[in-house]
Amino acid sequence: YLEMGKENAIILLIVVLSTCFFAYGQDMLTDPDEVTALEAIHGSLEDPVGYLRNWEKEKDPCTSWSFVHCLQNETEGYQHVQELRLMNLSLSGTLAPELGQLKHMEILNFMWNRISGSIPKEIGSITALRLLLLSGNQISGSLPEELGYLPNLNKFQLDLNDISGPIPKSFANLPKVAHFHMNNNSISGQIPPELSVLPRLQHFLLDNNNLSGYLPPELALMPNLTILYYLQLDNNNFEGSEVPASYSNMSKLFKLSLRNCNLQGTVPDLSTIPHLLYLDLSRNQLTGNIPSNKLSDNITTIILSGNMLNGSIPSNFSVLPNLQRLSLNNNRLSGFVPTTIWENKTFSPGAKLRLNFQRNFLSDISGILDPPPNVDIMVMGEKLVAMGDWGSSGDATNMWDRTASCIREAAREVLGVSKGNSSGHQGDFWWNDKVHVR
Repeated sequence: YLEMGKENAIILLIVVLSTCFFAYGQDMLTDPDEVTALEAIHGSLEDPVGYLRNWEKEKDPCTSWSFVHCLQNETEGYQHVQELRLMNLSLSGTLAPELGQLKHMEILNFMWNRISGSIPKEIGSITALRLLLLSGNQISGSLPEELGYLPNLNKFQLDLNDISGPIPKSFANLPKVAHFHMNNNSISGQIPPELSVLPRLQHFLLDNNNLSGYLPPELALMPNLTILYYLQLDNNNFEGSEVPASYSNMSKLFKLSLRNCNLQGTVPDLSTIPHLLYLDLSRNQLTGNIPSNKLSDNITTIILSGNMLNGSIPSNFSVLPNLQRLSLNNNRLSGFVPTTIWENKTFSPGAKLRLNFQRNFLSDISGILDPPPNVDIMVMGEKLVAMGDWGSSGDATNMWDRTASCIREAAREVLGVSKGNSSGHQGDFWWNDKVHVR
């Protein structure tokens, strides 16, 4: 009897534990309110490929639905939606307001679909949200002010949509936002200078919009200037605005790109930015000389083309060890092309240096025009006079004949310009628009 009693006790214990485990499993299903919200979200979407075919009402979302990731809450006895990852699923339809009922959600990812309609203001009530990723859709309408009250938001990516209207000033209330990607939309109005208080901003991308007003110098007054890495505002219209001199205080900046922004004034001295890799101020109305102070040793790309810069090409471009591209074309530069830019330069395997000086008022070349094979030089549309020791005999006409002939031969034999591409005559030697000196 004693042995039978032990066996019965063990069996009873197993039954009790199994019952408890089953009850525990039943209790850990999805929060009913979130189930209702997910059903509404599903109903607002069109799924032509069938990626959401297992989103069925009789199945529990957290345990059965694809692309739904949940977090167990033992205190409440439910699972809560933590991540909704619906990236690149060919989905269309709209974003349901019921998204705001997923109070515990940290990641909302609808990138690279065909979602249309506007952004529901209800998303602004998801206080746990860290990543709001809606890039690459067809979302329109304005930016809800409520999105500026997400205390944990880190990535705010709405690029490549058709969002219009201004940037709400409430976005200055995002204490943890690091990635602010709203490029390639139709956002208009002034960049709120209030955004300068954002303490953790690293990427600030607003290029290819309809922004206007002035370029805020306040952006350089951010509380933590050791954070901002990318400032990219190309193809907007900051008419009459200058490049703020205060931007030279952005000590950790890697990329400064302000192409085609209708900027005026001069090129600021950016030599105090020690880690700058990429600088593009092209297609503006900048005037004056190019600053002579040396830029960062790390810089690879300098694009100042399409302005009204004058003066000579400064010698500081000759001491940039990692330079790969220097574009100064379509300006009013004069003087000579300094061969020191490529002379004595050490190239790593496969490295190239591309130099574009075309359409300026450059008069001659300093030194011998004999760059190594991995240096491409474009001087189309320029009248170049080679300087050298041609001896003392003969008149000026004869010297020019020899000069022009020498330049043509150098272009053909050393620089790889074909005979049929050269244009002009000995007395007026011009590179035409089809010639690429390289």
